[in-house]
Amino acid sequence: MDNSKFQDWGFPIDKMFLSAGPCSAESQAQVLETAQALAGQGISFLRAGIWKPRTRPGSFEGVGLKGLAWMDHARTETGLKIGTEVAEPSHVEACLEFGMDILWVGARTTTNPFSVQAIADALKGTDVPVLVKNPISADIGLWIGAIERLANAGLTRLGAIHRGFSSTLEMRYRNAPNWKMPIELKRRMPEIPLICDPSHICGKADLISGIAQEAMDLLFDGLMVEVHPDPSNALSDAAQQLTPDQFLSMVGSLELSHEQSDSPVFINRMSELREGVDELDSQLLDLLGQRMDIVRKMGKLKADQHVSTLQPHRWQEIVRDRIKKGSGLDLSEDFVLQLMQSIHEEAIRQQEANRLD
Repeated sequence: MDNSKFQDWGFPIDKMFLSAGPCSAESQAQVLETAQALAGQGISFLRAGIWKPRTRPGSFEGVGLKGLAWMDHARTETGLKIGTEVAEPSHVEACLEFGMDILWVGARTTTNPFSVQAIADALKGTDVPVLVKNPISADIGLWIGAIERLANAGLTRLGAIHRGFSSTLEMRYRNAPNWKMPIELKRRMPEIPLICDPSHICGKADLISGIAQEAMDLLFDGLMVEVHPDPSNALSDAAQQLTPDQFLSMVGSLELSHEQSDSPVFINRMSELREGVDELDSQLLDLLGQRMDIVRKMGKLKADQHVSTLQPHRWQEIVRDRIKKGSGLDLSEDFVLQLMQSIHEEAIRQQEANRLD
């Protein structure tokens, strides 16, 4: 992780950027109790939801403006910086009035460019730090676009939060981690701090430490974790909140990774292994090029005989065969399927392009 990314943010940072606090501000006593338990523990800012976007009406939707006063009071009492989620211009205006130290845009809001633009317009003329959660769907364009809209409004202290992606599949986590998306964001926008929200990825408190460690292994710049003094009685997301003691113990147990090592043995051995990988990648690309040569010939033959480009039964055979072969090579089914889908997509493109020539 690179703490220099936060150089001008004005937040305390010990080993990593850390945000912690309840899913929702529920009472002044609850907010203050949480803040007092976290004060002096290397927390960058106290988080709490003031307005809660709920799927259906009738659920607890946050306490509204009075929650900002509670957070302001906690800041005065403990010295912690404070931050919350905003979803519309009126939220921004209220937060600016209370001098919130940092804001974030939630996953549901990131999905809607109109909403993000409205928030960006409301923030013009300020330079409040703003974090942007990934959209609910795995659409990196929406994620990057939201960050760009805020940057175009003149905001310079911007970061991203990875909170996982919704899925219709049954899985261990509440939201699929889909690590390739934040890794791709890091590649495209290396200057943007990247923070992991393991609470929303996991949905269960006992899974949080594992996801948090994965984030550290992938060089995330920090964590945002939901922490409540009495999680079992929380008014929202009770199952995924840690107590302050559990949170501090988890943070203390994390092993931080570094991009490089000063060990000459490590450097020399890694160089040898990378040379091997580079050579194999070159061979893979050569083989894929040869495969596409054959694919183009197949496409011409199909076109001459008015046969469809897509061959569903053949495609099913390929998938079954390659997954079976991959399992014998210790390759996961998901990886082999994604790989073959990408190759198949390019093959279809190549054959369709030949038909148009």
